Amino acid sequence: MDVSVQTAPAPLARLLRSRRQRWLVALGGAVLVIALVWLAWWLLYSRFHESTDDAYVAGDMVNVMSQVSGTVVSIGADETDRIEAGQELVRLDATDARIALQDAEQQLARTVRQTRTVFATRDQLQAVVDQRRADLARAQSDFDRRRNLAASGAVSGEELGHAQDALKAARDALVAAQKNLAASSALVGTTGVADNPDVRAAATQVERAWLALVRTTVRAPVTGYVARRTVQLGERIAPGAPLMAIVPLGRLWLEANFREVQLRRMRIGQSATVIADLYGGHVTYHGRVAGLGMGTGSAFALLPAQNATGNWIKVVQRVPVRIALDPGELSAHPLRIGLSTVVTVDMRDTSGPQLAPTAREQPVLSTRAFDIDRSEIRGRIQQIIAENAEGTAAQPAP
Repeated sequence: MDVSVQTAPAPLARLLRSRRQRWLVALGGAVLVIALVWLAWWLLYSRFHESTDDAYVAGDMVNVMSQVSGTVVSIGADETDRIEAGQELVRLDATDARIALQDAEQQLARTVRQTRTVFATRDQLQAVVDQRRADLARAQSDFDRRRNLAASGAVSGEELGHAQDALKAARDALVAAQKNLAASSALVGTTGVADNPDVRAAATQVERAWLALVRTTVRAPVTGYVARRTVQLGERIAPGAPLMAIVPLGRLWLEANFREVQLRRMRIGQSATVIADLYGGHVTYHGRVAGLGMGTGSAFALLPAQNATGNWIKVVQRVPVRIALDPGELSAHPLRIGLSTVVTVDMRDTSGPQLAPTAREQPVLSTRAFDIDRSEIRGRIQQIIAENAEGTAAQPAP
């Protein structure tokens, strides 16, 4: 009876043991398959790619500033508005600038007339020199004639002495006239009225006053969107005060912070894929490595870490890597500064450099919004000079 009770569970034990063996084999096979898949994934993909989710959208934030002081009378754009390069953003009260321009124009006219007087004085002194030269020639002739007659006794010695004194006086008068002419010529130089230094300086003041008037209109330096507006209507602003911030959305990039152990094979020019949290996996951006940072984030922090302590703990540092994005993809799916992204860099091609090998040949950003056509004011300056340089001394009396 006891033997039957003890041998009854034997088939059940064998069954359980068989099932356990099958489960272990299945588990071992699954682990082996997973290991093989992971190994294949690492050999074909993972070892050539590095990813980080510590990546954020960065971009230029162009501050709009005034070049002159004034009171704000008009604001042409607000936050989130799209603006074009050269578009009027802020207008200042131009009353003072107009008055300064009128004053500069009047000063130019006075300078032209004064310079013309100097030219007239030079011509007058030239005539005096010619007159003194004629007087000297006449005195020399009289002296020579009397000296010849004095040998025969026809002219007294006293009369000859008077002739000699007259000759000396005529010679001194010519020297004095020549020195006065030289001093006047030094003021005039070899230029005309329009090219006189005083006239040119006054013309420069007119042009500067005109530029100050033109600059009472503050224009956008780049095309983009207004991200922040700080200027208010009626505010008195000074040169250099920030009025607005413009973000050109077509020139955004990524600051991807990779761990230092991920940078061994990273090179400039390697391709990268980017997924932004804004769009999720529905949109994939394609970019390239534009450059690797020259230091870790902690090295450029306001308060750098001080590790010279006894309780130091090693922390893996991160280095910012700039990822340039495709402008076409940015145009189709715009991003904003500061958005979070996930960046994956393909490092199979290691032929590129780690640092830029040559200096940049083209500027990063440039604008022609501040180029001003000065032909208008230069024509006005020429008109003022012409009106005051001719005929002012010969006006008939009323």
